[in-house]
Amino acid sequence: MDEREEKVTGRFAEGDVRSCANCAVVACDDDGAGHAFPDFCMTERTSGDVFDEALSLYRDDPETSRIFQAAAEIEGRYYGRLTRVEEVMVFARRIGARRIGIATCTGLLDESQAFAKILRAKGFEEVCAVACKVGKIDKVEAGISDGVKVHPGCFEPTCNPIVQAKILNEANTDLNVIVGLCVGHDTLFIKHSEAPVTYLIVKDRVLAHNPAAALYTRGSYYGRLMAPDLPKPRP
Repeated sequence: MDEREEKVTGRFAEGDVRSCANCAVVACDDDGAGHAFPDFCMTERTSGDVFDEALSLYRDDPETSRIFQAAAEIEGRYYGRLTRVEEVMVFARRIGARRIGIATCTGLLDESQAFAKILRAKGFEEVCAVACKVGKIDKVEAGISDGVKVHPGCFEPTCNPIVQAKILNEANTDLNVIVGLCVGHDTLFIKHSEAPVTYLIVKDRVLAHNPAAALYTRGSYYGRLMAPDLPKPRP
């Protein structure tokens, strides 16, 4: 039995957990063709109560419905026509967001400043941007070992995603947009942001902020991704 047959039938080694990451059918998105769900399909294995609860939120919870409807309208009306910059602005308008917060990496200030100018040109009332190094606090003061700094032995300000979120919370932003925050720092920002959050740029220092490129080249240039271990960190 080859790998594709396994993914279609759901026949795997005992105890091997399978999910949408293993599916080759995608019956949930077959445009009504009626393909059978694999045995391990999340649609089949998830309780109907979970789907009912989600549908109730989409339809009846005001905040959830507002965001959900806006996302659907953008996809349906502008599919393949708008850039991400434009989609973010259309989304903001659809949910009634006038005050836009930007949580930016200092390394992408040019991009954030350009985005802020575009927002103002499109009539958004307030744009509040906060860079990641706000406060200029040394990493050691925040509990980070000197040995894991990019430049050990030197003053090195820590990224400060919690303060970024708190400043934008105090600014009473309606929507916060992430521009290139580090992996993990973005997690903390989202956790502490009171306003809804979306991304404009996802940081990838190696691939010019296009992380999908590594997935497309996993069988060639980035074949190391398929190896058991990640590259060793610097000494």
